Amino acid sequence: MDIDVIHARVVGRVQGVGFRYATARVAREARLTGWVRNDTDGSVEVWAQGDRDAVERFVRFLRVGPMAAEVDAVTVTSGVANPSLSGFTVRA
Repeated sequence: MDIDVIHARVVGRVQGVGFRYATARVAREARLTGWVRNDTDGSVEVWAQGDRDAVERFVRFLRVGPMAAEVDAVTVTSGVANPSLSGFTVRA
């Protein structure tokens, strides 16, 4: 299994629309580990790692988001796997 790790920032109308919880649901269904949180600038920050194909599908979801969201931009950078992560959490 090829492991991929991403750090993403999602900009747009992404807070107060269920974005974090939808992101966590999609990540868990894809068996990714990591976290999602709101940032003080109004964006959403995401760390995800797992199977390369699953991460690619996950990034496609981030570019659209849940129905109530309006995603303007997604910046994705590569990261280094964090073996201490388990599950996918919503952070405050």
